[in-house]
Amino acid sequence: MLGLLREFHRDKLAQRQRHVAAARHVTHYDFNNTYQYVIAREDMHVRWLQDALVDLGGAIDEVPEPDIRPDGKGDAAQRSILTADRDGAQKFVDAWRVRVDTITNARHRSLLHVILGEAMEHKRFFEQALSGQTDLLGRRADGAGTGGGVMATRWVE
Repeated sequence: MLGLLREFHRDKLAQRQRHVAAARHVTHYDFNNTYQYVIAREDMHVRWLQDALVDLGGAIDEVPEPDIRPDGKGDAAQRSILTADRDGAQKFVDAWRVRVDTITNARHRSLLHVILGEAMEHKRFFEQALSGQTDLLGRRADGAGTGGGVMATRWVE
């Protein structure tokens, strides 16, 4: 169980780190906000997995943030990132679904099923962004705008 949870944690953390790096290249306001939402959920997933690992006496692995080089510039670069993240979400679920179904510990199996389900929700967000849908997290009031793109850094103090 410990080995499986460590491997799942590494894969989930790698996905989270990828999304942090990807968000720097996604300048469309609504799509970037969606990345921020996805990252926040993945922060929670990673925390849950770390708690489970600590409960079992396991070590927490670190995964560095990747250096992302999108294909093209502007909208083409953004599209390449969204496409890769859509495909990455599906690969993650495909790699883990059968393995998770074989876990006998109900608590850990349920936890991993929740994470897999949310990964599919994230995939749907990326698909909707690729189709040009902008109301991914909700709709703005009539006449409200975004003020343009997004800042280059995630946190400003």
